[in-house]
Amino acid sequence: MTVDKGIAIYTDGACSGNPGPGGYGTVLLYGERRKELSGGFRKTTNNRMELLAVIEGLRALNRPCAVTVFSDSKYIVDAVNKGWARRWQANGWRRNKNARALNPDLWGQLLTLLDAHTVNLRWVRGHSGNPGNERADALAVAASQGNNLAIDELYEAQVRA
Repeated sequence: MTVDKGIAIYTDGACSGNPGPGGYGTVLLYGERRKELSGGFRKTTNNRMELLAVIEGLRALNRPCAVTVFSDSKYIVDAVNKGWARRWQANGWRRNKNARALNPDLWGQLLTLLDAHTVNLRWVRGHSGNPGNERADALAVAASQGNNLAIDELYEAQVRA
């Protein structure tokens, strides 16, 4: 598998129940350097954690970079690569006349970060032995099972509304 020159970011989200306790895991690789990020939330969704994994990976970069992001989430890869997310944003976070786009708070953050970098987003099959994806998954699962999980405030506020 070829990687663009620059940084490789492997991402994954996990959720025990959907919604339920969730976590994200991100592995950033640049040459011999490696940085791992993760975080967990007491009540969230798998898609939110998949999005947050990519967001946190891109947010960790301190200057514009060429980045290849590997995700096992077709939701994210297709929404970005097929232009759906930009269309949702242009339509006031609506997928069509009858349906609103989910997670506009996170999609907005991701689109802003995508504009700050040169990003190649690639889908990888989950749980297929890809070391970067397997590590991101392990980080996400561990984060979802942690003590003192954070509150996904926007998600929980939406659920209460």
